[in-house]
Amino acid sequence: MLRWILGGRGAQGAVEKSAALCIGEEQPKNCFTELQVLKGHFDIVRFLVQIDDFRLASAGDDGMVLVWNVETGERLVELRGHTQQITAMTSYTFIRGGKPHTGLITASSDRTLSLWDPDTGNRVQTVSDLQSSARCLLVLSGVDVWLSGGNELCVWSRDFQLQCKSVHHRDAGITAMVELPRNYIAAAMDKEIVIFKLNLSEVEMSVLAIRHLADHQDTIRALISINDGLFASGSHNGELILWDAVDWTIQAYEFILWEEQAGDAQPEIRVGQQKQTDMSIQHLATDGELVVAAVGSGLYVYNAVMKTVVAYRKIAHDSDVLHTMLLDNGQVMSCSEDGSVRIWELQDLPLPAEPAPSGFFGMFGTFGRSGKQTGAPMKKLLDISGLRSLELIGDLIGHSGAVQMFASFGEKGLVTCSADHLLIAWKDGERESQLRSLALFQKLEEMQGL
Repeated sequence: MLRWILGGRGAQGAVEKSAALCIGEEQPKNCFTELQVLKGHFDIVRFLVQIDDFRLASAGDDGMVLVWNVETGERLVELRGHTQQITAMTSYTFIRGGKPHTGLITASSDRTLSLWDPDTGNRVQTVSDLQSSARCLLVLSGVDVWLSGGNELCVWSRDFQLQCKSVHHRDAGITAMVELPRNYIAAAMDKEIVIFKLNLSEVEMSVLAIRHLADHQDTIRALISINDGLFASGSHNGELILWDAVDWTIQAYEFILWEEQAGDAQPEIRVGQQKQTDMSIQHLATDGELVVAAVGSGLYVYNAVMKTVVAYRKIAHDSDVLHTMLLDNGQVMSCSEDGSVRIWELQDLPLPAEPAPSGFFGMFGTFGRSGKQTGAPMKKLLDISGLRSLELIGDLIGHSGAVQMFASFGEKGLVTCSADHLLIAWKDGERESQLRSLALFQKLEEMQGL
């Protein structure tokens, strides 16, 4: 589908498409049959942030932030001011003139932080000469402050005044943060998750590291909030840990390792020696119940409520998966270094259910931090009779470089960004055809009324 547009994927070089995952041009369950290429960046585009129902911002290594109209593909404004690549970007909604207004906060390798007005393109606030560049940003809900994380955690007011900070004299800085209940923050720092307490009741605001969760055996690559009671982290060696959001104890532990299996059957997941590139968790996504992990070039779907695996596929793409998302209709979307964007459907296995692979092991339970694993995880064969399959139903091919991430605008479409410097807006072809017909009829009625 759309393979002929933009020359297909010839630029991917030696990467060959897996024959087992080639679904051909006919994709009846894939509604994204039209695309619109959005040009404006001249380097890798790494970030997409939704501003409202019809606008989004894009940013990347060229230091620019571009604001787009998703429906028309029009480039609305260019936000210029950073001299080096953008390292983080988030939206920030606040009340101005009695009405909510959404701005954009950006961080850059030039060690500056900026607040932008996407309506006018103006840089409203800026902070420069930071001790280190911020690698992640977090706006706290219900509290009129936001955080930047790098070699130090900084707490800022809406007008960009530094309220307090916690300095860390170490090489590995903060790479990800999530908000926890009662004004606590979980921050990923190398192999540890550091719990910070934000004190708002004091005369001077303060932030203090009160707990170090050192249960991961390798660098933490992903950190997300699942719901009010749980958050999750994923590491470079395939560890997926679910944490209690209040007392920070381990609620579930999964060691995800792929193993090759003869034939076309699904591979086993087991504890064993594997290449780290095959099992590194690059990204986590959730809908509040299910968690999707990008594990190497595969996908792993886990039910955080039932504490059980739902589905998995070792080879979902030809290269590492960089971003995942659960759609409102229960489908899973993923994008990869191979330049593709794929849509998956969770389907029940034929009855009687296929037996669980004998090599699939995991360990679940509730542990305190003192229960840190000192050796190999205990093996326990799980009853996974309810295991479902991930079936490929859509393959969006248009980018010639690694697809970094995507943003969904519901029925208005999907936007992807890539190392090829492009954004692509993917549209529902049937809906777009109806809109064009409606616009044509309206135009004819207007002309007849003249």
